[in-house]
Amino acid sequence: MFFYIAFVASGALGGFIATTQLIGALANSSRASEVPEILKGLGIDLAAVSLFAFLYFRENKAKNAQVARLSREESLSNLKLRVDEKKIIPVNSLRGIARLVICAGPASFVTESFKRSEPFTDSLLDRGVLVVPFVTDGNSPALEFEETEELATRRKRLWQLAPVYINEWSEWLDEQKKLAGVPSDSPVYLSLRLDGRVRGSGVGYPPWNALVAQLPQVKGMWTGLLDGFDGRV
Repeated sequence: MFFYIAFVASGALGGFIATTQLIGALANSSRASEVPEILKGLGIDLAAVSLFAFLYFRENKAKNAQVARLSREESLSNLKLRVDEKKIIPVNSLRGIARLVICAGPASFVTESFKRSEPFTDSLLDRGVLVVPFVTDGNSPALEFEETEELATRRKRLWQLAPVYINEWSEWLDEQKKLAGVPSDSPVYLSLRLDGRVRGSGVGYPPWNALVAQLPQVKGMWTGLLDGFDGRV
């Protein structure tokens, strides 16, 4: 970015010199023949200033956006989750261990997300997915574990996490929606990579089938090697 500033300054100085020369040539009829050449040089200087100023502001905007994204992800990593009645952990303690999928919306939305995940329970667990149901309307979702004991255990494991300090979660989620231009009352999902970064998000139900199709399993010889290929769901 320093080079862009240097080029802008150089072009601006050249433009200033060309402008003074143009004024002098216009004021002296004997130098009228110099005007076209001076205008040509002035045009080049102005074009250079415009180009490098554009490149500078574009890169600066991208840098600011990256810093803001990292800040939001750091804030997310410090939010708290309840694992069970006795254990509360920050999100960042699951880095390298689990791929979190946050389901945020009214109780009915969370309940339906729960039902839709049922056929993919084993596949999601094999890929290290754990769901964080975040209810935004104050009601309790109907998460019914009426299957066989073995399946119920796996289902509870997939949906065992719960947000703690709801106000902090609400503030973070509201900021995310505002930046994305999503209405504050829209139900959304966010999926995280193993490294804790936000991989993807959207309005509506999590695409469980796409997650299963795109994410590598966290067990076996490919663990670690494919961690960077988390997809964009």
